[in-house]
Amino acid sequence: MSADNRSRDTPRAKPDALDSAAVGAILKWGSRANTALYKATGGRLGAKWRIGGGFRKPVPVCLLTTTGRKSGEKRTVPLLCLRDGDAVVLIASQGGRKNNPLWYLNLVADPDVTIQIKNDTRRFVARTADPAERERLWPRYAEIYADVDQYQEWADRTIPLVICEPAG
Repeated sequence: MSADNRSRDTPRAKPDALDSAAVGAILKWGSRANTALYKATGGRLGAKWRIGGGFRKPVPVCLLTTTGRKSGEKRTVPLLCLRDGDAVVLIASQGGRKNNPLWYLNLVADPDVTIQIKNDTRRFVARTADPAERERLWPRYAEIYADVDQYQEWADRTIPLVICEPAG
């Protein structure tokens, strides 16, 4: 069956190269380019994800800044984001790769983060969603970006959802 005729519910096989160094490098450079465009334009460019499930229904993107757990340097990455009241919910999917992304490891080590949504930058405190929160929020994430369900099938880990609450 061709990809065009395949049902949206038919699982796709995990791409062989997904966990390769080459894919990691592509993600890194794409992330840097998106971050630069986002910052330079105040989110006029780079604030919508338009790939995969986001092609027809673009997904909001924010910039997350964490502190490197080893270097102590500020690190900024563009991420899909979901609003939940005053909180911002992030997904550490990395496209279904086998390891959690470095930004996730950084915020576990130091939960004080900043998030930029378009021109608005605020401080937040990040934490991993507990199982009940994940169960409540995952379907909302899948509603805005259906590919997350596929990513979870490919991942050899439970993909964390991160709840970022405004810093007091």
